[in-house]
Amino acid sequence: MRRLNPAAMAINLGPPSAKARMKIVLLGPDGQVGWELQRALAPLGEVIALRRQNIQADGSAPCGDLSQPDALAASLRGLRPDVVVNAGAYTAVDKAESEPGLARTVNALAPGAIASVVAELGGWLLHFSTDYVFDGSGDQPRDEAAATGPLSVYGRTKLEGEHLIRASGCQHLILRTSWVHAARGGNFARTMLRLAAERDSLSVIDDQIGAPTGADLLADISAHALRRALQDASVSGTYHAVAADEVSWCGYARHVLAWAQLHGQTLKAGPEQVAPIPTSAYPTPAQRPLNSRLDTRKLRQTFDLHLPHWQAGVERMLRESLTLP
Repeated sequence: MRRLNPAAMAINLGPPSAKARMKIVLLGPDGQVGWELQRALAPLGEVIALRRQNIQADGSAPCGDLSQPDALAASLRGLRPDVVVNAGAYTAVDKAESEPGLARTVNALAPGAIASVVAELGGWLLHFSTDYVFDGSGDQPRDEAAATGPLSVYGRTKLEGEHLIRASGCQHLILRTSWVHAARGGNFARTMLRLAAERDSLSVIDDQIGAPTGADLLADISAHALRRALQDASVSGTYHAVAADEVSWCGYARHVLAWAQLHGQTLKAGPEQVAPIPTSAYPTPAQRPLNSRLDTRKLRQTFDLHLPHWQAGVERMLRESLTLP
């Protein structure tokens, strides 16, 4: 079984054939996953990072703005990519409750428009979705065939985006993931380290369970899956892509602080000073799923992958964040 090494995998990938290099359009290139995808996709072909506005030498500006689905679709028709990778989304989960129209445009209508163009061109679409499409009940990992039941505007719009992609008839890979982290930008671990340096104790939710998943790992999974998809159209479909094992947010915080202390970080609050609290003690506008466990068997078996435990990815991220050797 192939083992993923996020640090080295990209240099081991090659294009699927000696034909002309593929054209890959990447949407959302500056987000956590998008940033890593620029690296991971490079060996597969020419990567065009399409941002909200891309001013060309002739003054033209292809639209990469997911809040403008029609303009985005027109730009894609002009570019005629072989593959579109959509790493963009409206991810402000609580704000989406007060901006449902914008969230739906970005998370549902734009992916639907992208998928329609991809279907016309006969290409591939890789799109990221979320554990928020489920209601979070129970305590078992859900597979791709499990009944959905989103609790929030964010979850509902992401689920609608999935439906529109499938309805388009395009060849696609939809990767559902959860609890994404990266060394670049803000994340839960950074927040915990900052608070632990300022406070004598912390209170963190312990009844939401999931798998912290590195953006680098997701990018390498994506490149590996795309390479296979370009050779075998039968793999088109939806997959769960998260790191192995599970933890609560409280357990995640304790692991981060324990690791930081072990590596010489001075903190006022250590792992023993992190108190567990229920979700009900920290109300938010959007309801979160308590059970974010995702069954990755289909992904692992289809693409012959071994997924590392979440701790490995978090510790690698911490080394990069804290610039440790």
